[in-house]
Amino acid sequence: MSGLRGRTRRSTLIAAAVAVVLGASAFLSGCTSQTNAPVPSQASVTLPADEAAAVKKAVTDAMGSTAASGAIVGVWAPWAGSYTAGIGTTTAKGKQAVTSDMAWRVGSVTKPMTCTVLLSLVQKGRVALDDPVTKYLPRLVGVDGLTLGQLCQNTSGLGDYTSALNPQFVDNPQRPYVPMELVASGLGEPRTGTPGQAWSYSNAGFILLGMALQAATGEDWTTLYRNEVFQPLGMSSSSLPAGTSIPGSALHGYATSLDAVTGSPACGTVVDDTQVAPTATWTASGVVSTLSDLKTFAQAFATSSLLRGDAKKAAWKTVPMGTTVAGWQTYGMGGLQLGPMRGHDGSAPGFITSMLSDPASGLTIVVMLNDSTSGAAYAQALAMQLAAIATTFKPVEGRKAPTITLPWNADAAAASLNQLATCRPAGAPPAPTPTPEPTPPPAVYRPLPSN
Repeated sequence: MSGLRGRTRRSTLIAAAVAVVLGASAFLSGCTSQTNAPVPSQASVTLPADEAAAVKKAVTDAMGSTAASGAIVGVWAPWAGSYTAGIGTTTAKGKQAVTSDMAWRVGSVTKPMTCTVLLSLVQKGRVALDDPVTKYLPRLVGVDGLTLGQLCQNTSGLGDYTSALNPQFVDNPQRPYVPMELVASGLGEPRTGTPGQAWSYSNAGFILLGMALQAATGEDWTTLYRNEVFQPLGMSSSSLPAGTSIPGSALHGYATSLDAVTGSPACGTVVDDTQVAPTATWTASGVVSTLSDLKTFAQAFATSSLLRGDAKKAAWKTVPMGTTVAGWQTYGMGGLQLGPMRGHDGSAPGFITSMLSDPASGLTIVVMLNDSTSGAAYAQALAMQLAAIATTFKPVEGRKAPTITLPWNADAAAASLNQLATCRPAGAPPAPTPTPEPTPPPAVYRPLPSN
């Protein structure tokens, strides 16, 4: 699922906060792949204490603004070292410490995995991006003109069910669904455009894509994820659960109850959303994973390392995300590009996640909070803040720090966090006031998507 707020509005808030800091700096608007080079090798040391402390402070401040009891974070800077940690406790007011090997629901970070499956099947000649959905679901009414590629890139024009169903997802997370029920809800919403015309986020589109690929292959999604993504990358702790529980050692996940009519949060009314029906999330946001596995996937996704040929070229052929979103934010095949960084954010009931990786420098960020009230964009803004902090890390002996020009700085990301925090607890730490940089960064990176 996407976050608990409108996706365009959240992206606009992030872009607006960045604009305050960076002024009118323009960024190039190409939509092609940045690099096919392998990720630089990781320095096998942990970050120095001061750099690790800066990362931890950013995460703990974000936890305090969302009432999350726990977080898991990883920052990998190949030239400087790494920092991985579980922070806080697994339950609200609990005593069990979070560890960095625990599992959680990654939400819409599932979408890049779903699209990687699609592109892998394209690469094998089993389907094509321009295949119409009706080729595999001929009896389904209302999907004429929609293609597999459009569903993956959110350009199908199909409406979304999230606003209508989010209160049910949060307040009754174990309620089972069938995919067609979710797709029907999306079909019942107004179309956002003609197929292929413009970008518009649709969880319903990813459920429909799941149905189409399952019909095309005759394989269920447990098998598809395993064969096309998890097994090739050695992601042994990732799965699409069949039951309501999170496999293995896991945190509890929390969310603020939502009004059934307006969808507004009832601040102060927190529900435990640890147990979730897998059919409510499925190929849009149903995967469970861990920090180590998401680091592996983030880098593979950013570099398209599982792909070759036309499938690889298609992966990061991006589209703009509308007139209200900064030009350096665009969307590829199931992935966001934010300046030089690629990845996705995600919200499932109880958890928000972001993964970002720069294919050129290898800088990789994964972060999760176990309270989904503030939505996926909150995790994205936190990951952006951590990326900005990481660009200041000093190289270890024998390494040279890369030039990573981000179209935001840490203060801009902190301002976004301050704006996006929902049901902010009393006494939460204030976000720092943005201060302009002396010189805006040069326009050296192509604009790619935000979620």
